[in-house]
Amino acid sequence: MASSKDRQRKLARAKLERQNARRAVKERRRRRIYAGIGSGVAVLLIVAGVAWMGGAFDSKKSTTAADQDICAWTPQSATTNTNLKEVGTPPTKNIPVSGTETMTIKTDQGDPIEVSLDLTTAPCGSEDLRYLASKKFFDNTTCHEITTYGAIRCGDPTGTGLGGPTYSVYSENTPAAPTPSPSAAAGKAPQTAPLYPKGTVALIGNPPGTNGSQFLIFFKDYSPASPEYSIVGSVSGGMTTVEKIGKIPTVADDAGDKVKPKTKITIASLTVAQPAASTAATAAPSASAQS
Repeated sequence: MASSKDRQRKLARAKLERQNARRAVKERRRRRIYAGIGSGVAVLLIVAGVAWMGGAFDSKKSTTAADQDICAWTPQSATTNTNLKEVGTPPTKNIPVSGTETMTIKTDQGDPIEVSLDLTTAPCGSEDLRYLASKKFFDNTTCHEITTYGAIRCGDPTGTGLGGPTYSVYSENTPAAPTPSPSAAAGKAPQTAPLYPKGTVALIGNPPGTNGSQFLIFFKDYSPASPEYSIVGSVSGGMTTVEKIGKIPTVADDAGDKVKPKTKITIASLTVAQPAASTAATAAPSASAQS
């Protein structure tokens, strides 16, 4: 028969085993809780890190697509070139990038010339002309040159070919030079569309790619070996007036080139109507300067 001490030892051992079992259960529960908390914290840290990299914690307001710069305007010095005129700078944001605008040129040579400005291929060139028109930059200026390659040159208040605003804009829609075809190698003229078809309106800068206020209206097809003029649109009305101006006889200018019209060609007014429907830009401009 077991002694009372043996029974007490068995009872104490059983009690200790029960206590150890309860401690083990509590320890496993505590580890599961901590593991869950740790996983949750890790997930929160990952989410917070991604949000931080995305700028969610920036002090400034988030920038929407419409707030992004669409066009860049390069300052030009009126001190270096005294022919330039200070008229401020066009906006860089909220510029339409699709659809068309109508530019209306009223001259003393006949019916108004209407130009459809292409906001899709030349949003910055179109904005350049629209902005200057809003400042009445072109009113009472002359078309000072009828080029030998078949274009009327306008937009310079000084009539020297050196005038413009105190900023420039890059070329964004200059045609690519034609690639010689096998027929050309065989001595036959290649059958390709002209780079500047009759009725094309393009910006002209000096040097190329520094466009300001001066533009060309082509009254003949033209395909230079090295195209340099950025196309902004085409004549949609008043082509008869353009052709009439193109027939005006020319005399030599100060440089000796026979391009100065004998008859003065005056632009009474130039306006640009806002597009009936256009889409604001959804991204920064991808256009780059072209030479």
